[in-house]
Amino acid sequence: MDTTAPGPAQDTRVVLNGTTLTVGELIALADGAAVPAVAPEARERAVRSWHTAQRLAAAGRLYGRGTGVGAHRTVTVDADDETAHGLRLLRSHAGGAGALLPARQVRAMLAIRANQLLAGGSGIHPTFVDALTEALRLGVHPAVNEYGAVGTGDLTALAQTGLTLLGERPWLDGRPENGRVGRAVGRPGDPGGDPGGGPTGRPTAGLYDWLDDRPADRRAVGADTRPADGTSGGPFAGSGAGADLGPAGGVEPRSGAASQTSAGIPPDRLPAPVTLRPGDALALLSSNALALGQAALGWHGLDVLLRATHAVAALSLAAVSGSPEAYAAPVHALRPYPGAARAAGEVRRLLGLPDRPSGAGRRIQDPFGFRAFPQVHGCALDAAQRLREVVEVEVNCPSENPVVVPDGTAAYHHGGFFAAPLGLALEAANSALLQTAQLSAARLAALGDPGLTGLPGFLAAGPASSSGTMILEYTANSALAELRSCAVPASAGHVVLSHGLEEAASFAGQAARQTLRATDAYVTVLACELVTAVRALRLHVVPPAVPAFTVADAVLPGGTEDRPLTGDVTAAAELLAVLAEL
Repeated sequence: MDTTAPGPAQDTRVVLNGTTLTVGELIALADGAAVPAVAPEARERAVRSWHTAQRLAAAGRLYGRGTGVGAHRTVTVDADDETAHGLRLLRSHAGGAGALLPARQVRAMLAIRANQLLAGGSGIHPTFVDALTEALRLGVHPAVNEYGAVGTGDLTALAQTGLTLLGERPWLDGRPENGRVGRAVGRPGDPGGDPGGGPTGRPTAGLYDWLDDRPADRRAVGADTRPADGTSGGPFAGSGAGADLGPAGGVEPRSGAASQTSAGIPPDRLPAPVTLRPGDALALLSSNALALGQAALGWHGLDVLLRATHAVAALSLAAVSGSPEAYAAPVHALRPYPGAARAAGEVRRLLGLPDRPSGAGRRIQDPFGFRAFPQVHGCALDAAQRLREVVEVEVNCPSENPVVVPDGTAAYHHGGFFAAPLGLALEAANSALLQTAQLSAARLAALGDPGLTGLPGFLAAGPASSSGTMILEYTANSALAELRSCAVPASAGHVVLSHGLEEAASFAGQAARQTLRATDAYVTVLACELVTAVRALRLHVVPPAVPAFTVADAVLPGGTEDRPLTGDVTAAAELLAVLAEL
């Protein structure tokens, strides 16, 4: 079977070992910019975990294997029914609804779940790890619906994934014609970096390709690949691989299921169906891998935009001849928040200001959009850093319930699947982004004020009644309203499920989707400010000779006559990823 990656990424590998996966590596896998490789020692850890689970299950009941789940936790499952029980569990929990998720989100989920299983706490059969990574290499993914989780495990998404791995549901093709599922723009040297972009020209990615809100490719391409003899097959059927794992004890997963047909893809791009064994079903389901994948993608878009904001805010400060005192290093040394110090330092660097600038501005006090930028934007930087830290903890640790401890002595039942740390970190980022977006809208309004800039009202040319950039305030505030709705805490909701046994939820997945929507909306807010700042600087007698202006001036449309500005905002939106790299 051909397992090489498509397109330009076929020589790039990300090694999954269950302990060191970074967000940058995860983004590269989600985008198809890298292919996964399983560390041998990590796979051996998964083998030992499977053996341990087998032994512990023989000595006493394990939740979800020897018992039902949820309110049925006290219902006993006979030993000879455990595999069939697992299949029923997958089928019954594959009840997601709503739109199909984009390939990029589902690929992130597959990579995370494979890495988590390699941490060795699930007790799942290692062939599931092999099948998950094989799907990533082949560029196919399961059909996963948007709704079904409440932040206590992505049960519907992983059940749909499980049935796809077993061969009961078709695969979808996640590879566009150019062999990439999206482009990730990262810092130079990051695995997710876009090799085609750069600080001196427009990004090579399409509009917003560095964000996640792309429509899902819904073509079903997974063929029914069962052998003619009716056996379930699997990645290791008929081979010696995995022979040390003992008798399979599996069942044919497709009995009684409607046959799924697929077309349009060569059979060698389809993972062979996995054999289900006792305990595999719940072990696969016990994860928030989808919410984590969405959170990682949300963080990536947020990171690009927050870095771009430094350049845009710097241009706006120059456009109003603002005071640099608010950005002085001594100010932020006295109140040592890392994010605020970084924001101030980036503006100084981008404008070529000294650490101790003099009061060279025309005003003692600028409006808050300029004067309080380091403090407000710094909170967003700090929140984004915290979000990344939480994601990288969660994707590298076993959280399955029950969890098999590394020494093989016990399996503990617990609440580690409750995604409160992730949900709260996402909500903090969403709230902080709203604050920094509100300052962007404030600076946009200030740029149109002749009393502040000394330039024509709304930077218009022609008759005094000309509107210039007036409408961009409306456009930005329309997008800002979306950001405001995304900042409403998802965790403020409440739910009681499964006969009252599960009486709370983190709603981390909802918070992650809010982050994705918020970053998409912030693109518009920031692009409107960029268009306006560049127009204002072009009206200066001597525009600043700084890279951010040079790059933007070369790309954005010229002219100050009244005309539709949609194209200007679109060009500015595409430029943000380039400004983030300056």
